[in-house]
Amino acid sequence: MAKKSQLTAVAVKIGTALGRADRTARTVGEAAKVAREQLTELTKQVEALARELKKTRERLKHAVR
Repeated sequence: MAKKSQLTAVAVKIGTALGRADRTARTVGEAAKVAREQLTELTKQVEALARELKKTRERLKHAVR
């Protein structure tokens, strides 16, 4: 049977690996959340520009007539 210190060392390595994986997953999750919020904001801006372009196009049509 392995010595207690060897089991402890292996347990520490496993715990360290799990901690790193958890930290990385949280970081990626937070980055995804920020990216999603930015994408939503950009989508709103693009929609606003599209509405503005449509209004401008209509004004131009009336001005040319």
